[in-house]
Amino acid sequence: MTSSYVPPRVWKWEPKNDNQFASINRPTAGPRTEKTLPVGQNPLQLYSLATPNGQKITILLEELLALGISGAEYDAWLIDIGAGDQFSSGFVEINPNSKIPALVDHSVQPPLAIFESGAILLYLAEKFGVFLPKDIAARTHCLSWLFWQVGSAPMLGGGFGHFYHYAAEKYQYPIDRFTMEAKRQLDVLDRQLACNEYIAGRDYTIADMAIWPWYGGVVSNQVYGAAEFLEASGYQNLLRWQQQIAERPTVKRGRLVNRKEGGIKERHSAADFQGLV
Repeated sequence: MTSSYVPPRVWKWEPKNDNQFASINRPTAGPRTEKTLPVGQNPLQLYSLATPNGQKITILLEELLALGISGAEYDAWLIDIGAGDQFSSGFVEINPNSKIPALVDHSVQPPLAIFESGAILLYLAEKFGVFLPKDIAARTHCLSWLFWQVGSAPMLGGGFGHFYHYAAEKYQYPIDRFTMEAKRQLDVLDRQLACNEYIAGRDYTIADMAIWPWYGGVVSNQVYGAAEFLEASGYQNLLRWQQQIAERPTVKRGRLVNRKEGGIKERHSAADFQGLV
């Protein structure tokens, strides 16, 4: 980055086409198109995409169904963020922030909309009473790690991911800055997993489901293709945990939902996975 740039007194938006999301990014909120969201027959209606944030929810839902919890049956509708589906009037109504995922629980009246992936994980874990410890100390520890992910991922995604992977022009300063932070976060997890089977201790929880799609994806080279750049092979405890969770059938199914290619665009029943897992 050059040192000649001087910020103006008042910033003005100038549309650019310097990365794959530039055409949809604007400094304003609210709907841009009129479109009603579809509603299926299941109690839970998910509107999402198979990004790391979207995978958190479908993994949890598949875990719940594997436990025989019929109330967790869900319809998953694809929201194509590249096409701007998140700015439709129907989606903005349930998530004013226009980010996936968003969930509507039709098992309660009036139907309840929940947005932000961490909030959805917590809502479902509390609703069904699983994957969140009941002991106050263990519960607090789990929630600390859940919100660690919520607070840390923007540095990994919007920071490192943007400047290393998405930005058309590469600049050393932001890449160095966010690479340092990404590696620090990987080291935080590696140290935690050196003495714990799962993120929050001996039990698999929503903390693992929140962290795995992002950080497991990075060290396994599935997110940003940066494993070599970050020397991910050095985080042996994190890699052990990544592989352990990746082998769960529920995780394999959850990763396929709302995938534009190589999975299922919509999910309405377990039969949709036939032939895929």
